[in-house]
This record gives sequence, C-alpha cells and structure tokens, in this order.
Amino acid sequence: MIYGNLTRDPERRALPSGQAVTSFAVATTSVWKDRSGVKKEDTQYHNIVTFGPQADLVAQYLRKGSGVFVEGRMQTRSWDAQDGTKKYRTEIVADRIQFGPKRDGAASTYNQTPAPEAESQAPAKELDTIEYPQEDINPDDIPF
Repeated sequence: MIYGNLTRDPERRALPSGQAVTSFAVATTSVWKDRSGVKKEDTQYHNIVTFGPQADLVAQYLRKGSGVFVEGRMQTRSWDAQDGTKKYRTEIVADRIQFGPKRDGAASTYNQTPAPEAESQAPAKELDTIEYPQEDINPDDIPF
C-alpha cells in the first residue's frame, strides 16, 4: 500500500487481447528529524500498472500531480533489450486504486466543469478549514 502523487500523466495501452492496461509512476515522500533535530526528507518513485476497467478510469481521471492510494503486489519482469542485454523492471500491479482529493481548481484531476447555469445561480462559498496544533513527538518519550 502506498499513497503519493503521480509524477507523469498515465499511459494507456491495450494488450493483444484488447484488455486495457495503464501505467504511471507515483512519488512517495518520508519526512523526519534526525537525532540532531535536522529535518530530513526521502522521496521514492514507484512504477504502477493496472488492467481492465480500472485502467480506463485511471487514464481518464488522473493527471500528473494527482494524489492516489494504491494497493497491490510487487512484480519484477524481465526482457531482452535490442542491444542484447537483459532488462528488469519492478512495478506494483494495482489491485485497488483510490483517487486522492482534487487539487486547486486550476489542476482539476477529474475534468469536471460545472454547467454555465449552475455558476450563475450559486455564488462560490469559501470553505472552512481546520487548523491543527503543531506537535513535536520525541521518539524517546514513547514507552515501547
């Protein structure tokens, strides 16, 4: 299971059987503080592949920067390259994909546009936001 953001637009293809297959990449970032209190960050990139109706939905609705939760299994495949070398690729074959929240209206990941009459009838409402307190948790304080 991973949650991250797409690093590029999904690429949709079809297998010889006609089944849809879509591949994309997701970046996940871990942030922590080291012993001296310096903030550290590590970003990992994951190749994802999905098949069938789920592949169609991903290709239709997700774009570069979209948040996505992926649940699946790891798979490594190999092939012989044109130069005669053996190539390998490890990827996550997605069993379930959940789309993350939409990004700022400009980069809408779902390509939904309101009907013109809907815009004129209802004025835009500003959303209330919740501000959570900032907590620094010291791992030494955890009793286990």
